Amino acid sequence: MQYLIATSSKTGNTRQLADALAAALAGREGATCVYNGSAGPEAAAALPQADTALVGFWCDKGTCPPDTAELLAQLGGKRVFLFGTAGFGGAPEYFDRILDTVRAQLPASAVYLGGAMCQGKMTPNVRTRYEAMLAEKPGDARIQAMIDNFDAALAHPDARDLAAVATAAQAALGLC
Repeated sequence: MQYLIATSSKTGNTRQLADALAAALAGREGATCVYNGSAGPEAAAALPQADTALVGFWCDKGTCPPDTAELLAQLGGKRVFLFGTAGFGGAPEYFDRILDTVRAQLPASAVYLGGAMCQGKMTPNVRTRYEAMLAEKPGDARIQAMIDNFDAALAHPDARDLAAVATAAQAALGLC
């Protein structure tokens, strides 16, 4: 079995998950892990020798970024595990909706094994934007909740997140 781990990581959050997956798969009997830090053309070049693709993405407006979508379109006949990070988090239903949206971009012949997501920290300019929104609408509970979520996300992905995604992938791959 040969695994390709390809990821698109804007801020490094999803890259941390990919690193944890590579470590979890390293040294498995009969497994070769081709780790590729990009979901772009480099990943596509490594794809032919892989039986299974573990594809990571950062959440971009409820879905994956274009480079990931392009890679997903090439996964016909492959076993696929999806993983990712989103700035908003905490609710499994939210992560499931994102995974369902991304999964829909797979060819019909791809075998979807499952997926896992966790919260990831956002760039500082996001908080600045939220603060400006709150300044325009002082006391707005929805905007304050967005700021609170931003602050909570600063600690993610943490060790528990990394372990949970690695465990979910191993279970989906039948390695547990």
